[in-house]
Amino acid sequence: MKPATDAVKQRIQSIDILRGAIMLIMAIDHTRDFLHKGGQLYDATNMGTTYPALFFTRWITHFCAPTFVFLSGVSVYLAGTRRTKSELSSFLLKRGLWLIVVEVLLITFAFSLNPLYNAFALQVIWAIGVSMIILGLLIWLPVRVIGLIGLIIIVGHDYITTLKLTPNTTEDTLVKILFTARGFLIPLNANHFIFDLYAIIPWTGVMLLGYTFGTLYKREYNPASRKRFLIYCGLAVFALFLVLRFMNGYGDPAPWAVQKNGIFTFMSFLNVSKYPPSLMYCCLTLSVGMIVLALTENATGKLAAFFKVYGSVPFFYYVLHFYLIRTITIAVFFAQGFKTSQIITPNMPFLFDPPGMGFSLGVTYLWWLGIILTLYFPCRWFSNYKKTHKQWWLSYL
Repeated sequence: MKPATDAVKQRIQSIDILRGAIMLIMAIDHTRDFLHKGGQLYDATNMGTTYPALFFTRWITHFCAPTFVFLSGVSVYLAGTRRTKSELSSFLLKRGLWLIVVEVLLITFAFSLNPLYNAFALQVIWAIGVSMIILGLLIWLPVRVIGLIGLIIIVGHDYITTLKLTPNTTEDTLVKILFTARGFLIPLNANHFIFDLYAIIPWTGVMLLGYTFGTLYKREYNPASRKRFLIYCGLAVFALFLVLRFMNGYGDPAPWAVQKNGIFTFMSFLNVSKYPPSLMYCCLTLSVGMIVLALTENATGKLAAFFKVYGSVPFFYYVLHFYLIRTITIAVFFAQGFKTSQIITPNMPFLFDPPGMGFSLGVTYLWWLGIILTLYFPCRWFSNYKKTHKQWWLSYL
């Protein structure tokens, strides 16, 4: 008879399906950033300049980061069933530091293609890395206490966005890094700066909540009860989103308003704030994630298997897709007739991204489809490799 820990090591297909789906959706946004004409210059959620197809292309990707961070918390709990508290804490501290290094060196370079690193981008991998370090320090607390801390952060952190602090003071900088960052620039010297998109604490709250939900996947937990709980919880949280959004008060710094027609008013209603992730944003995205987890628990078929390939190797896919997209942008740069003198755009941190380069939104979607299909086979290979090999470093990829 196999020990109980062996059963826990088996991958949970609903988690892999959901994670795979959001990884593919995420690539839409990154493809649009670099291959859609004007993708880096215009805010796709600005009601004054956007249009429905562009808005929903951006909006659908709002589900990616919170779902991924939430599932990272679930995965941490499952990893803890195979480790002592001390081992899990040590692993989280080391993996968190490793993710920060990856963000600063590998992902920043993929974004900018600038070997001088004039700009360091702190995005979702940074937020996950720091959140893992914090969770590694909190891991000694009871699971319910960790979940309560996460819930308090998600519900309460929007209050901090209302605080008025003196700009450019130490207190203002710390509050932005920890709670309110939205494209916050931190100068290092005359030629180098940090571009902080992801405030730490709000995303940590999402991971802590996910860690608590990991208890639903304990070996002895009844699958029918888990499915029922996820559906009811998801519906309740979605209802909370609707109530809060209709009230147009606390829970999001960007209230909705009646627009020039019905579709734009609907878009305004859905246009919740990601930077930092507001309470309404978390309610909307996490509620849908919970329901999808419940509905895909016993999913079968080719589409489910397709998503599982990507969901079983998310970090590998994440790094690879950035480098593939940026390799394509270099080829497109020269194919569209741009000159080497245009590799650097004044006052822009990204190389090979001059004004006017790129394609229509429809063609950009075709590029996205080609990118994810190209990555299917290396992801399938690495997924099989992880299943058949047990080297220690695989837990970091």
